[in-house]
Amino acid sequence: MLPALPAEEMILRLLLSGVLGGLIGFERERLSWVAGLRTHMLVCLGSTLIMLVSQYAFHEVVHEGLINLDPSRVAAQVVSGIGFLGAGTILFLKNVIRGLTTAASLWAVAAVGLAIGGGLYLAAVSTTLLILVILAGIKPLEKRFIKKNRAVGLRFGAKNGAIHLASLQEILITLNKRYDSSRLQIEKVGDKEIFHLLFKAASQAHFIEIIDELRKLEGIENIELIDDAGAFP
Repeated sequence: MLPALPAEEMILRLLLSGVLGGLIGFERERLSWVAGLRTHMLVCLGSTLIMLVSQYAFHEVVHEGLINLDPSRVAAQVVSGIGFLGAGTILFLKNVIRGLTTAASLWAVAAVGLAIGGGLYLAAVSTTLLILVILAGIKPLEKRFIKKNRAVGLRFGAKNGAIHLASLQEILITLNKRYDSSRLQIEKVGDKEIFHLLFKAASQAHFIEIIDELRKLEGIENIELIDDAGAFP
């Protein structure tokens, strides 16, 4: 049976969880994510308290007589229960998913809180430092060394019937071989047709190449680059 935890030790663990959760939350806050400073502090603090409860709140009745409790189940629910909060930070806009990293940071900060509540200070501090390195330090390396295809859209117009669809289809087939997920939607507005082309490419040079391909078509009046693919119909 565990001895009762001294009050000063309990307060220390709660304060430390607030500080470490705040460090991780600040990194998310500066990027203007909804789950920022306060959310991460609360998750870490709450996880610490739950671990304290699971360790010390039942020590008087554990293994007493016919009562056989497993207090660790209380803390175990944090791991699965934090999922609903993480799900609230994930946004799916058309073909773009955002918020996965913030959801993962919430899950990780809950684990930090559990470690603090269990008295594993070295593990909690080390994990916090690693989380900060991953969140703030890895992204610049990703941008420099890993070229990811991002969804970009083109919008161009023409008079009804001015563009030969067979020629446009040939260009789309060529683009599909070079790039990923080309998709075309046509919208009729008065006597004009508005074409929405969604594709994925890794660099500005690829965008220019696609625009040059489209300019070979007769009848196109203007071509507009739309960086926010989520704005497409």
